[in-house]
Amino acid sequence: MQALYQLSYSPECWSAGVSPAAAPPAYTGCTAFCQIGFLTAAARGPGGRSGRRPAGTVGPVSTLLQTAERTRSQALRAHLLRRPVTLAAALCMVSFAAFWAAQRTADVSMIDLMVYRAEGWAVRDGRDLYAMRATAAELPTTYPPFAALLFLPLTLLDVPGMRALATFGNLGLLLAVIHLTLRLLGRPLRAPRAAATLLIASVAVWCEPVWTTLRYGQINLLLAVLVLWDLTRRSGHRWAGVGIGVAAGIKLTPALFAVFLALCGLVHGCRLLRRTGRAAALWNPWLRQAAVAAAAFTATVALSALVLPHDSRRFWGEAVFQSGRVGRTEITDNQSLSGAVARLLHTGDPGWVWAVVALAAAVLGLCAAVAAALAGERRLPHAPAWGAVACAVTALLISPISWSHHWVWCVPLLLLLGAHAQRHGRRRLGAAAVGGLVFFSYALWWVPRDADAPRAPELDQSAPQMLLSAAYPLAGTAFLVLTAVVALRALRRRHTSPETETTPAAAPAAQAVAKE
Repeated sequence: MQALYQLSYSPECWSAGVSPAAAPPAYTGCTAFCQIGFLTAAARGPGGRSGRRPAGTVGPVSTLLQTAERTRSQALRAHLLRRPVTLAAALCMVSFAAFWAAQRTADVSMIDLMVYRAEGWAVRDGRDLYAMRATAAELPTTYPPFAALLFLPLTLLDVPGMRALATFGNLGLLLAVIHLTLRLLGRPLRAPRAAATLLIASVAVWCEPVWTTLRYGQINLLLAVLVLWDLTRRSGHRWAGVGIGVAAGIKLTPALFAVFLALCGLVHGCRLLRRTGRAAALWNPWLRQAAVAAAAFTATVALSALVLPHDSRRFWGEAVFQSGRVGRTEITDNQSLSGAVARLLHTGDPGWVWAVVALAAAVLGLCAAVAAALAGERRLPHAPAWGAVACAVTALLISPISWSHHWVWCVPLLLLLGAHAQRHGRRRLGAAAVGGLVFFSYALWWVPRDADAPRAPELDQSAPQMLLSAAYPLAGTAFLVLTAVVALRALRRRHTSPETETTPAAAPAAQAVAKE
């Protein structure tokens, strides 16, 4: 974007001999049209008729028309470069249109969206939600009953209209994810946030998790928006935490963000208590946000228990403990640590080995996330984003099943690595480049797979195939290690005063936005 601005203020973009600072945008267009008119008139010759070139004219007719066309192109280019939002919107529309065409060409099934619609019909008809099987694949309900209540409006639409709405809605949610991530990062770019959001979205839409999310009609981007919206709220806002609670009510994994906030609040409160000796210091905005998230989640459980008492008993007493309902652990689609361990051990049930690995990842991830958040913006640039993304990656790693499309958090992850590299120079570009290669290469699908086979081909993988099919868990683990290293280095640095640690993780970014 910096190059975009440099081009927009480049003298070569001005053919009228007027500097960009001295001439308004309309002047460029007027100058171009005047030049075009003059040259066309000269080409026509005396009397307005084209013919032989009179003596003393500049050149042949073709040369004059080419000059006019070149002048008009330069004027249009200068006009667009002086309006980065317009240019970015045009590029984004082209990319989204190509994406839409590619999805239609691939004849995407949106099978998960069809399951959501079937859940809405089950609620509407009063049928047993967790005995239901939907689509030709006979897929079961896996989300809490509160999600089925939200899927009720899908029963009011026909299938083509529902698919179109889901596609456009997810594209809009992708823009929201990028906008909120830039807000969480404290706007690391010099370009207008709208232009940056549109340009980044035109590229991010092609990464594998986003492609697969729209292919299946999934709700991953909606959950990410709810969480990011919460983490970018003003410190101490009365509704901060509601988004995380609602997201956990739809799908349980975002509940880890409430645990993350509670740990930040406890550690911060204990440090203040030790420093001041006042018990009131234990309560802080982090703990308040975690409490609001817990209350919002409890409200979703209570609402679903009131409306769907039988289904609520079935889920919380039985279905929530049956990870096999979600799918097979060992297949490539599962990009959590359980899937990687299952493929490594050549078994569909990794058992206690996965439990130990998941526990270690949970400790590493939460400690790294809390350390990054407590380091604060003054010691660790983009500290709120480091904490939030580390928490998201931890949830994806320790979940029994994390399908590849659950990894839409790769978009904030790559933006964070890019902002980190921008601040620290080219020597930090390696991590961002490797991350982009992992999530844009679709490499995990390069291995033999057959989800319907009695014995999955993934159980007989070679070492290179195991590495490919474990691309996301490996990248996520490497990111957690990087976060831990960056956070520990930041905590060792001296800070100016104790007050730099008194605001929640998202507060610095939100305060920076408020000043814009």
